[in-house]
Amino acid sequence: MNKNLCQQVPFCQKRRSVRLIQYVDTGSLSPSRLRIRRIKVGNTVLAAVVFELQCRWLSTIARALGEDRTRKELIPFLSENNDDDDEVLLAMAEELGVFIPYVGGIEHAPVLLPPLETLCTVEETCVRDKAVESLCRIGSQMRESDLVDSFVPLVKRLAAGEWFTARVSACGLFHIAYPSASEALKTELRSVFNQLCQDDMPMVRRAAATNLGKFAATVEPSHLKTDIMEIFQDLTKDDQDSVRLLAVEGCAALGKLLQPQDCVAHILPVIVNFSQDKSWRVRYMVANQLYELCEAVGPEPTKSELVPAYVRLLGDNEAEVRIAAAGKVTKFSRILTPQLAIQHILPCVKELSSDSSQHVRSALASVIMGMAPVLGKDATIEQLLPIFLSLLKDEFPDVRLNIISKLDQVNQVIGIDLLSQSLLPAIVELAEDRHWRVRLAIIEYIPLLASQLGVAFFDDKLGSLCMQWLQDKVYSIRDAAANNLKRLAEEFGPDWSMQHIVPQVLEMINNPHYLYRMTVVRAISLLAPVMGSEITCSKLLPPLITLSKDRVPNIKFNVAKVLQLLIPIVDHSVVEKSIRPCLVELAEDPDVDVRFFANQALQSLMSS
Repeated sequence: MNKNLCQQVPFCQKRRSVRLIQYVDTGSLSPSRLRIRRIKVGNTVLAAVVFELQCRWLSTIARALGEDRTRKELIPFLSENNDDDDEVLLAMAEELGVFIPYVGGIEHAPVLLPPLETLCTVEETCVRDKAVESLCRIGSQMRESDLVDSFVPLVKRLAAGEWFTARVSACGLFHIAYPSASEALKTELRSVFNQLCQDDMPMVRRAAATNLGKFAATVEPSHLKTDIMEIFQDLTKDDQDSVRLLAVEGCAALGKLLQPQDCVAHILPVIVNFSQDKSWRVRYMVANQLYELCEAVGPEPTKSELVPAYVRLLGDNEAEVRIAAAGKVTKFSRILTPQLAIQHILPCVKELSSDSSQHVRSALASVIMGMAPVLGKDATIEQLLPIFLSLLKDEFPDVRLNIISKLDQVNQVIGIDLLSQSLLPAIVELAEDRHWRVRLAIIEYIPLLASQLGVAFFDDKLGSLCMQWLQDKVYSIRDAAANNLKRLAEEFGPDWSMQHIVPQVLEMINNPHYLYRMTVVRAISLLAPVMGSEITCSKLLPPLITLSKDRVPNIKFNVAKVLQLLIPIVDHSVVEKSIRPCLVELAEDPDVDVRFFANQALQSLMSS
């Protein structure tokens, strides 16, 4: 057996000596990531390897001790010792969530609650959250009798905790405890949760607001309309905006549980009020969640009540709110009729397209193209195209980029003819944009545009641009341009490529700058598989042989790599006559990298 996999670590005590076998793969970890931790359990001193980064030591000890000793010795020890590093406590909280098999199964699950209850009270938030998560996992597997006898009292103790951390943790456990409780206990739990929602500490009220939806999903419909809705109404009127904004999320969660008429009566007024809240954070949350809220209240109330609220959010004083609202323009328009969208939403969109905040315009540009299918062809041509053109000329590059990347959505609605007439001049202008990411987006869109425009239109309008990009100052543009040529060759065929691409690429072979000559090598490597054996041998291979004698080593070893790629494409006679002699010559080059790639290609040639 691997010595690292099964280590025996003896530790002696005055009255007793034990030997703990650790099933830990310590060979894969450096000494700096391990430390030996001595743990006294009962009369036994255990040596446990503690992973500073992974901290997976509890299961190792439990397997060594067995189920009975784990329940009687290890778990009580963990309950009493919670003053370790936060990383270790976090790992402990996570491990205990899957510890049921180590204590003897579901019937013994309650023994795991005390150490997790202790962890629910620590100051570190991530430890508490993980402890609550593990308690929920264990509680969902426990027997009903154990839930009533052990889990519910735990929730009540935490909820009555003197320190706010315990009360915060308690809020996340009610949805596990409630379903199995008796009627009297259920009444008590609803009352306790209500008290937590009115706690003096905002952190507790925030936790209660966050978990209200989960708790409400377990409550009976009769109490949902009364007790839960009263709690919800209190949260919506909280003086802390951090609590109210979490109540916005509760609107959508409760809306799915209520009948449509109850949703309109209880949820809709809250949403409308929140859309005018004095805190921009609450309004931001409404703008972010409004689409989901519309689904909760239904189409008719949306048209009468929520459209005006959404229009207000689109014109909000705070840019953050407008950003969130602008990002939902297309989604919101889909739940309206085209007439309503044109009447109410489109005027706001026009204003946002010239918003003072570049981030608002960018958010709008990322979704506005999706409005074209909603509004239809005529409205898109008359109303949206001018906005598209305006955004395509925006001074902020991200705005232009977002428009370019979604042009296909408009093309599906208005057709390529109208698109080319209206937007192509702007696209041609952007092809020379000073921001390289914008140029890159244009290049990636070119093959799609070419396939839709056809050969004649492409040659007339865009062909020269494709060759121009090969000599761009930015490598990513040159590389994308070479890939673009390959895709165009696949679209229009070898004959077209021989006439419009290959001659212009080969003209660059004498460019004084070696980076542009490198682009020629890259283009040839991409075009050769598309062009076929005959054209590769007659037109593409001779320039490569010429470049193999270039004065720049980078050119030569890239030629060696491309020659290796050409071996399966061309005839064997061409390999022996042209490729092999060239590689042999490169294999004797003074530069070590050239020799390496040349020899690599020769080895490939010998094995083929």
